[in-house]
Amino acid sequence: MKHAQGRPSPDRCVLGVRTVWRTVGDGEFFCPGCGGDRNYHRRTGRRRLVVLGLPLLPRGPVGPVVECTACRERYPMDVLDHPTTTRFSAMLRDAVHTVALAVLAAGGTEARTVRRAAVGAVRAAGFADCSEEQLVTLIEALAADTGRLPGPGRFPAGPAVSGRDGFDPCGTALAIELHEALEPLAPHLAPAGRESILLQGARIALADGPYRPAEREVLATVGRALMICPEDTDRLLAAAARTPS
Repeated sequence: MKHAQGRPSPDRCVLGVRTVWRTVGDGEFFCPGCGGDRNYHRRTGRRRLVVLGLPLLPRGPVGPVVECTACRERYPMDVLDHPTTTRFSAMLRDAVHTVALAVLAAGGTEARTVRRAAVGAVRAAGFADCSEEQLVTLIEALAADTGRLPGPGRFPAGPAVSGRDGFDPCGTALAIELHEALEPLAPHLAPAGRESILLQGARIALADGPYRPAEREVLATVGRALMICPEDTDRLLAAAARTPS
C-alpha cells in the first residue's frame, strides 16, 4: 500500500529567521503607499531563528517601524516627518495668513484695495470667514503689542522702515513669525507652490501701487523663509510688478 506524501505547511518554516512584532504606539500619518492619511502602528520587533516553525535562538531587535493599518506596509520612522493632508492644509492656511498680515503691517491698511486683496488671499487659503475688520484688528493688536513687534528691531538684511500706520513693521519678532510659519512648510512644497505664496504677498503689496521699501523687505524675508534664492525672489517680484492686476 502506497502512502500519500504530506506537503509541508507554508506557515511552517524549516529553517529561517522570523520577526515577532510588538505595537508600542499609534497615530495618524500620510501613507505613501495608500496616497492619503491613514492610521498607523509604531512597532518594534525581535528576530528569532526558527526551526520547523519553532522560534529558538534570538537574533536581535528590529525597528522601530511605522506600519499602515490599511495596506500593512512598513516604513522607516522618518515617514512621520511628512505632514498629514489635514496638517498640511492647516500649515498652508497659516502661512498665507501670516504673509498677508506681514505685508499689511509693512504697508498699512488705509487703502481698501489692499485690504480686499489680503482678505481674498486669506479666504482662498481656507479661512472662509476672514473679513477686513478682522485683519485690521489683528494689525492694530500687532502695533500695540510691543513684545511681538519691537520698535528698535528689524528684518534681517535690511534697515527698519516705518509703515504708514506709524509703527515699525520690520520687527525681529514678526520676521521670526514668518520663518516659523513658512520654513516647516517649504520642504513639502514644489517650487511653484513656494513661488505662489510669495506672489500672493506681492499682489497684496501692489494692490495700491508700487512696492514700498518696507513691503519689499517683508517679501524678501518671505522668500528666504520659503527657501527661494534672492535672485529668484527679485525676479518674481519684478514680474509681479509688471503684471496688470
